[in-house]
Amino acid sequence: MASRFDNGNSLFDFVVREGNGVKGLVDSGLSMVPDRYIQPIQERIHDDKQNTISHKLPPIDLSKLDGPNHDQVLEDIAAAAETLGFFQVINHGVPVELLESLKDAAHRFFGRPPAEKAVYRNGVSPNPHVKYGTSFVPDKEKALEWKDYISMTYTSDTDALDHWPKDVKIAALEYLKTSSKMVRRLMEILMSKLGETVVDDDSRIDAVIGSKMVNMNFYPACPNPELTVGVGRHSDMGTLTVLLQDGIGGLYVKVDQDQDQEDDGKNGEYWIEIPPIPGALVINVGDTLQILSNGRYKSAEHRVRTTRSESRVSIPIFTTPKASEIIGPLRGVVEKDGVARYREFVFQDYVNNFFGNVHQGKKSQLDFARLHHFAA
Repeated sequence: MASRFDNGNSLFDFVVREGNGVKGLVDSGLSMVPDRYIQPIQERIHDDKQNTISHKLPPIDLSKLDGPNHDQVLEDIAAAAETLGFFQVINHGVPVELLESLKDAAHRFFGRPPAEKAVYRNGVSPNPHVKYGTSFVPDKEKALEWKDYISMTYTSDTDALDHWPKDVKIAALEYLKTSSKMVRRLMEILMSKLGETVVDDDSRIDAVIGSKMVNMNFYPACPNPELTVGVGRHSDMGTLTVLLQDGIGGLYVKVDQDQDQEDDGKNGEYWIEIPPIPGALVINVGDTLQILSNGRYKSAEHRVRTTRSESRVSIPIFTTPKASEIIGPLRGVVEKDGVARYREFVFQDYVNNFFGNVHQGKKSQLDFARLHHFAA
């Protein structure tokens, strides 16, 4: 069957238009990565670790927020958001048993026959809030990403139970609901560390985490992982992302050598691999939170490698503003800084820009909102 993909158009039809995905490509008996998946040299993630450093910070124990180390935990959370933009948390309120069932559910879904997954393809899905796809924006990408995914936007419990795929809906919905208290508490902490007064049921927090989406990402074992990427360099467009990794690893976060600059990410860069920690969740700052904080908090540029021996899953929850929200730096933060680094915009416009372009790194995304006389 591999000869069927000698023509680039036939591969694209099979993987994207017919909904077979990368999983279908691998199941066809593929022994080499097709040309359409070979990344430019500067985008590949090499195993030599030359520009990779180890992440040595321990996870943040959220249970200590209710003890004598409360203030130190606040400082640790804010410091992580101001520098790397990524941190891991334990004792977060999401049962470990649920995390394991989520990973099992993801493998079950992606193990389904292609026709059962393809019914959720964009444009044919029975529900506009459920989308199955592959890569990022395959119609625009010169090199495709080695990833399939199912995306589920939350509108109500009823909608989720009626329309999310049967293999995943119970676990995914419980994951979203049990993590919501943690997300809100983290936002309260981060807002207060900006000098903002936070009240119970603060409407400003509701406004910036008012939309939630659960994704399940599947990275099939790859015959030539050194030639591909699971996800290219980017930062998340939303406010905070909650991520469940499996035990395989492969998530890399870029370390800005100058925290006030966002270069094109091609030279002299260093990356940290975020190691899987059993029972932990990864938290990362998105572009929206960087903009709200007027650049104090840093959205994290990251990417994902593929592996040769095992298929990998990851399960993020993306929290974002609702489409109609006006987003810009918080007024109190601008008053303290003396200047706004970003303009105001309707969040849907940012979404359109994000999904209207291939992954090219964080700078190209934030340029949409940046006032041009500022580098960051």
